[in-house]
Amino acid sequence: MIQNSTVDRASITEIQDWTVAYIADLLEIDPDEIDTALPFDRYGLDSTAAVGLTGDLEDWLGIEIDPTLLYDYPTIDSLAKYLAATSGAVNSQQSTDK
Repeated sequence: MIQNSTVDRASITEIQDWTVAYIADLLEIDPDEIDTALPFDRYGLDSTAAVGLTGDLEDWLGIEIDPTLLYDYPTIDSLAKYLAATSGAVNSQQSTDK
């Protein structure tokens, strides 16, 4: 099930920035301390935090995201690249369905 997107097509940079801000807020650290190339588990994100992150990403991007996606794309960089491509494909499909 795909919801209407609130973001026409999020860029890799926008997704990276959103995710960095989310993790920095969660961990109460400065966003500059987040390295987008390091695995999520280096920041101590447990499964509950991972589910929260994917749920909030779903809301922001307006697409359905599998909660296990962070295991398939274990860094902010890899996740952002995947989601940017996915959100673009989803939004293109939504445009042609109208």
